[in-house]
Order: sequence, then structure tokens, then C-alpha cells
Amino acid sequence: MSDVTSDPFRIIETFGYVPGQGMTRGARHLARMARTAAQLDVAFDPAQAERLMTEFDADTPRRMRMTLDRTGGLELQDAPLAPSEPLFRVELHETRLDPADPWLRVKTTERSLYDQARAALPEGIDELLFLNTRGELCEGTITNVFLELQGDLLTPALSSGLLPGVLREEMLAEGRVKEAVLTEADLRAAARLWIGNSLRGLIPAQLVG
Repeated sequence: MSDVTSDPFRIIETFGYVPGQGMTRGARHLARMARTAAQLDVAFDPAQAERLMTEFDADTPRRMRMTLDRTGGLELQDAPLAPSEPLFRVELHETRLDPADPWLRVKTTERSLYDQARAALPEGIDELLFLNTRGELCEGTITNVFLELQGDLLTPALSSGLLPGVLREEMLAEGRVKEAVLTEADLRAAARLWIGNSLRGLIPAQLVG
């Protein structure tokens, strides 16, 4: 681990740890961190990152957070992993995203809108979903969106302005989901709705409001 820098900026990867199995989708998270570091011109040592992962051990499932600062310093933190609710109640956030904003496509600490939205979640709401300025469905504050529409499982296209989540990446690679430009009307017409991320997997969701 590196010395702490005064610069608060970090590239972030969040994932799960399962005793006896290790880091959930660890290789995909390291690959995404490498891509983000290259895009932002930040030094990254994948061997050190992999070593931090493989050396970690715990007796219970953990929530893991790996961060990379501008100097290339890596840190791996863990916390208890509480069980997920069986159903998440979600609603649309009033703010519309700019689909051209490059920060939407990388997982970093430059996400104040999402942090503020989560800090102000209305009572009884578990997640907030965003549309962009073109009216296209994007993502949640900490999740990607998946919906069943006319028999297909679909997820918003990256061109709408969203994070290429690791669970989303895996599902696309396995052919379990297709990308599409989706709208609020599609969201409301969906036969079924899920939100998800690499830490929690797919979570059934219900749109309210």
C-alpha cells in the first residue's frame, strides 16, 4: 500500500469477497481499473493490485473497495456485507445527465451528483434512476439497469451516458443481455425490472412514482 496523498481523487472498484472463492469478478475489476487508469493517464501496477486481492482473507463475505490515486498508490479496504433487500423500490431522479459527460463512463470519486442523490434517498426508496437530456434511460446511483421488454432482456447503451458496470459487462459477454437505447416509456412498459452491480448481483426492482 502507498503513502496517503492529499489529493482526494481516486479511481474506484467495488466488489465482493466470498470465503473460499476470493474476489467476485476480480479479474474483470482489475481490467476495468487498468482501462480507466490508461484513459486518465494514471500509473497502475496490475501485479500489485492482484497481490492485494490474493493476499486478502476473511471468514465472512465482505464488501471490498480498491482505490487508485493519481500517483499510482493502491489501497484495498473491506467492510461487512449486509444482506440485500429482496426487492428494491426505485424512482426517477429529477436531474438529467449529459450523455457527452466523459466522467459518467469511469468509476472515480468524481461522482458528487450520485453521492448527493444517495444521501438524500426518499423514505422507502432504495435506488434512484437517471435519464439523460435526450430522455434516454441511463443508470442508478450505484447500479446498472436491466429490463425485460417484448421478451428481450435489455440494458441501456453506453452512448446514453453511463458506467460500463462489471456485472453488465459479464452479462453482455455471456449473451444474457443486449444493449439498447431505452426511454422512460420503455422503463414503464417493461414486463420486469432489475438493477444490479458486481457486489450485489441482479436485484428485482419496482418502479414507483
